[in-house]
Amino acid sequence: MSKTTLSPIIAGAMNWGIWDKNLSTKEIINMIHLCLENKITTFDHADIYGSYTTESDFGKALTGSKIDRNKMQLISKCGIQMVTENRSNKIKHYDYSKEYIIWSVENSLKNLQTDYLDVLLLHRPSPLMQADEIAEAVLKLKSEGKIIDFGLSNFTASQTALISQKTEVSYNQISFSATNYEPMLDGSLDYMQVHNIRPMSWNPLGSVFREDNQQTRRLKKLLATLVSKYELGSDTLLLSWILQHPAKIIPIAGTVNVARIQSLMKATELKLDKEDWFAIWTESMGNDVP
Repeated sequence: MSKTTLSPIIAGAMNWGIWDKNLSTKEIINMIHLCLENKITTFDHADIYGSYTTESDFGKALTGSKIDRNKMQLISKCGIQMVTENRSNKIKHYDYSKEYIIWSVENSLKNLQTDYLDVLLLHRPSPLMQADEIAEAVLKLKSEGKIIDFGLSNFTASQTALISQKTEVSYNQISFSATNYEPMLDGSLDYMQVHNIRPMSWNPLGSVFREDNQQTRRLKKLLATLVSKYELGSDTLLLSWILQHPAKIIPIAGTVNVARIQSLMKATELKLDKEDWFAIWTESMGNDVP
């Protein structure tokens, strides 16, 4: 079981750095304050974000903010070796050797300017990963207080079973949304419920606002009527749809829009009518449930 308590919605920091918004130190400080003021206390990172630069941008801001580290939770991920000027890799690959996991966590701690991660996740599964070696690294990091909880990201049920036979898995961060609902049909979310693994959802709004196709048009049409009924925004309704699943999924919101951040937690207070929940799924599928 997880030893950490994360906020019901997590702030995703992937877009804060040079990959997208390129926020200044002052802007990152303001974003951290804004999230905390709106009860979003958990921040999701990965070593690769910003081609290995976003963690250090955040860490500089965190130190400058003088915010009490114990008032927030930090998640980071390791394992992806990117081809970038910041690494000497010749090809993108994964590394889950004991030495690399430990080095990567210690590097993230240095960049984030903190003593510990609340949660460490393995970013993507590798065909070469060895459960014994991963478990040794996790045990060492936990015993030294460098990580509190351990989990996975983008792992299938069978890959999760492979790792969890050797070390406790508390979280699995997956892609799940109204437009990508496969995890509730392929056994992924069932497995997590059975084994007390808490799911996190990256890209929780799916492709609704990113793509124009038959699926998203159907959903937008329905959402327009639900917005009038519930008097809340489409993004809030889509987050509420995720939160209503019994697996207790935690959405990761990547927005830096002030108004959206201020309204995110409204999704935790909303309970969609059952028929409306099924209507969203129905419009996404394009047909009635079986």
